[in-house]
Amino acid sequence: MLNTLLAYTSLLLTSMPQPKTDTTGNESFLLIGTYTKTADQGINVYAFNNVTGTLRFVSIAKDVDNPSYMVIAPDKKHVYAVNEGKTGGVSAFDWDTTTGQLNFLNKQSSGGETPCYVNTDQDGKYVIVGNYGGGSFSVLPVKEDGRIDAPVQTIEHTGSGANKERQEKPHVHCVVFSPDHQFLYVSDLGIDQVAIYTYQQGDVQPLVPATPGFAPLAPGSGPRHLVFHPNGKWVYLIQELDGKITAFNYKKGALIGFQEISTLPEQFKGQISGADIHTSPDGKFLYASNRGSLNNIVIYSIDQKNGHLVKKGQQSSGGKTPRNFMIDPSGNFLLVANQQTDNVVVFKRNKITGLLKPTKQEIKVLAPVCLKMIGSN
Repeated sequence: MLNTLLAYTSLLLTSMPQPKTDTTGNESFLLIGTYTKTADQGINVYAFNNVTGTLRFVSIAKDVDNPSYMVIAPDKKHVYAVNEGKTGGVSAFDWDTTTGQLNFLNKQSSGGETPCYVNTDQDGKYVIVGNYGGGSFSVLPVKEDGRIDAPVQTIEHTGSGANKERQEKPHVHCVVFSPDHQFLYVSDLGIDQVAIYTYQQGDVQPLVPATPGFAPLAPGSGPRHLVFHPNGKWVYLIQELDGKITAFNYKKGALIGFQEISTLPEQFKGQISGADIHTSPDGKFLYASNRGSLNNIVIYSIDQKNGHLVKKGQQSSGGKTPRNFMIDPSGNFLLVANQQTDNVVVFKRNKITGLLKPTKQEIKVLAPVCLKMIGSN
């Protein structure tokens, strides 16, 4: 009876919000979006120590349907998460940085099926959401209290690609603003394009096709996620279907390709499934994740004169299906969300070589698919 009581007490304590005890300023909050199967799942919040690489449970926002991608608002007081499903939605949360808890505010339609990416403009006035299944993306206004209104603009792409199974129609996979927020880049896996839109802040419908209106990719490549270099001059795009990275120069809205490099080993014959891509905070290294048969993180150095990539190595993700990963703001660690093995793994970064080393720090989270970090008080 005593053992049963102790076990129940331990379970109760780990499921309740844990108080913040760090007083050194070394902790940030890690938000983990997931695919949910029950109402007890949702967005997990952990405290992450950027010196030791350790994680401890803080809270969970439950009863959130498939929060598979999130964005933290510019004011650091609100969080927006897609609800990935046939009836797509976007949920708004109030963020309490003192307690590390998310409080649900409201939910709106995403304007299309299976939303998989969400972003905000630089002032947090609009939420932009990409709908993978709908081949579209929508603009949702944000109210003063952080709640979101219904979409005021939805743009649908048309066309198809060379891969008949995966590119039978458009599939929007990410929506990323240029550093000056004058342009929005929409990578569409289904039509092998990165569509480009001018962003007219203050307009009721703020997005208009740019000139040029897109950056074309190789047929069957399947553009997925893109990232701007910290200097704002270069853009790197990972392609899901061919496992390559395309590098672009960013000039007045246009994307001008200057390099294509593979994430795959030579003569690779397994399943290809490129996923996520990020630069280090200092802009010296680029990292890309592969799912499929590889389940790894590939590391590149970035030539600081011209943006060219040189492959430096690869590291096992410590699990299966590294859908998303992130580098903590200090640049000390890289964290990987392995969807199919239900774990988040912490790696130490060598800031000189860019290489990764396992730390043996790992937490179990059901179907983790998105990692975002926000500083604590």
